[in-house]
Amino acid sequence: MNVPKNNVRIVDIAEKLKVSTATVSNVIHGKTKKISDETVQLVQKALEEENYIPSVAKILMAQNNSKIIGIVINNNPKYEGNILSDPFIAESLNALSFEIEKRGFFMMVKLLEEEKINDLEKFASMWNLEGLIIIGFCSQNYKMLRNKIRIPFVIYDGFINKEKENLLRTPKFCNISIDNFSGGLQVGEHFRKTGHIKVLFIADNCVCMDKERFEGFKEGFLQQEETAENSVDFLQIPMNREDRILFYEKNLQKIQQNTAIFCASDFYAVDIMNFLKEKGFSIPDDFCIVGFDDSPLCRQTSPNLSSVSQCPKTRALLALDLLEELKDKESESFSSSKMLDVKLVVRKSSTL
Repeated sequence: MNVPKNNVRIVDIAEKLKVSTATVSNVIHGKTKKISDETVQLVQKALEEENYIPSVAKILMAQNNSKIIGIVINNNPKYEGNILSDPFIAESLNALSFEIEKRGFFMMVKLLEEEKINDLEKFASMWNLEGLIIIGFCSQNYKMLRNKIRIPFVIYDGFINKEKENLLRTPKFCNISIDNFSGGLQVGEHFRKTGHIKVLFIADNCVCMDKERFEGFKEGFLQQEETAENSVDFLQIPMNREDRILFYEKNLQKIQQNTAIFCASDFYAVDIMNFLKEKGFSIPDDFCIVGFDDSPLCRQTSPNLSSVSQCPKTRALLALDLLEELKDKESESFSSSKMLDVKLVVRKSSTL
């Protein structure tokens, strides 16, 4: 195990780098305004090589520019303590980590329950964060955060009602959304064109993003003309897996009235696909199934899962670009809402 080399002196670092001891001392204490970025990085690297990584962390926090981006994720009970294993969360963190490191920043991840959202102010201040990327909270939380937190932040996966929220005109804030309605619309059109008569939407709620996906799904499938033969049904499923399986058992007859199922996430799509296969049904012969997110999970199922694709790399790139822009934006003229396109990727789970 590596241990700090406490016998290494400032003068040793200075001689190694051919800089003054004052320069090394100033970097250690975060006084870097008059030192070039190149020299700061050289000193920090030398300190790290001597296993003074904890000290370097203190240096970064002491500087005006800490280079730390906080990623805060809503630790919703639906994840059942496995939030970092969720396909969407895992893929998002992977994309963000790559982009943050590429720009010379550090990523710090914090899981936070909805009721502890007030702790975020302390978290941001304690670590001298340069910016925040927030995943999975609702708009009333964003209002509170904007009033309390001085640093810029980007909503990476959340929902804001644009018709009611003045928040979108607030400086130092930006919301990245995806076209949830279009995603649902594309799935509805796909099921209609492939000859289905009765279809089902499955989610653990019918508000915010899932509501938009459901509304798009209905419009795409029904083309605004619902008949006795042609219908869209909805099942709100429990978040807990054990409860969910019991729910599927109890509602199996209702599920069987449909020949195609659109799920609000890939996780739920794989969940019900496995349940139906265990019951002896064939996918896609008995049920066509489509998910949402197009996570790597889709290519690991049998048959491969059709899904609405959103690009985590594009979203991560945009999030970091926006944080950089927000640092310099005080005016309300800055466009604080960005929407990304989505696209249905059809695979064997929904093609007869």
